[in-house]
Amino acid sequence: MPKDKLFGKTLDELIVVTKRAGMPGFAAKQIADWLYKKEIQAIDEMTNLPKKTREILSNDHEIGLSDPVSFLQSTDGTKKYLFKVLNNKFIETAFIPDDDRATICVSSQSGCKMGCIFCMTGKQGFQGNLSSNEILNQFRSLPEFRQLTNMVYMGMGEPLDNLSEVLKSLDILTSDWGYAWSPTRITVSTVGLVDTIKEFLEKSRCHLAISLHSPFDDERKMLMPVQKTNTVSEVLEIIRNFDFSRQRRISFEYILFEGINDSPRHVKELARQLNGIKCRINIIRFHQFTGSDLKSPGMKAIIAFREALNEKGIISTIRSSRGVDINAACGLLSTLRQNKT
Repeated sequence: MPKDKLFGKTLDELIVVTKRAGMPGFAAKQIADWLYKKEIQAIDEMTNLPKKTREILSNDHEIGLSDPVSFLQSTDGTKKYLFKVLNNKFIETAFIPDDDRATICVSSQSGCKMGCIFCMTGKQGFQGNLSSNEILNQFRSLPEFRQLTNMVYMGMGEPLDNLSEVLKSLDILTSDWGYAWSPTRITVSTVGLVDTIKEFLEKSRCHLAISLHSPFDDERKMLMPVQKTNTVSEVLEIIRNFDFSRQRRISFEYILFEGINDSPRHVKELARQLNGIKCRINIIRFHQFTGSDLKSPGMKAIIAFREALNEKGIISTIRSSRGVDINAACGLLSTLRQNKT
């Protein structure tokens, strides 16, 4: 039987472990300290625990870290790491250095159920939820781990479709007994699942990014099938009624597709729908992949779209394209690897 992994457990879960092992209650915090602050690789390194206790823990548990199986590096410094998870599946993790920032983009699922037509991950289909261990292993086992300043849940999968494990990982990242990161260093992206978005807002103080891509119902349904059951209007209603007095940012992701969602009428409707919501729009350039007929407008048109939004009072930025030469767009690298196995 495989051993239970300690890394990725919350403090409450570690308390359960220590009770089962006949250890005192304070031992859970000692274990958390070793796991998340002292960066140990083996249970035997927990030297403030009695040797007999370490032996008991080791019978059924292990730390549970695993290195990436491969990586590619872009000419712009971006790196794409491949991690093995579940039953011989692969997930992607991106490391994105940018001046004084270093961002990690993590996956929360293997494959995805959402079926967005512009995303290669969706074409893999859904293969499984990642555990908190598998989510945080991407963070902890990254060779550039100590350089990281920011984290985004924008890799493979829909984070709010795996909310319980995502919340566990966020608890570990932001709690004093964990990595003690400020929630303002972390952004979670979602297509906008109505049933879980409110729970996320209530239980986490991290930033939220919502994939929008069109303000019109018929167009968004074509791009994102989730619109059939989770409409933008429902998501915006939740956002409008939530108390954002705590420091956090709401942003909307908007991939521009030539001739589909890049016209003045789109600017006008975006301004109408987002009126009164303190937010920003991140405009993203689409990078075409084999089998897709979608195309990106030229940079001149992208800049014009941004300026039109800014004139309407919506703070808008163009996200820099990173790692294009190494298939850094989500799902491309793992699809290639899994097709080989």
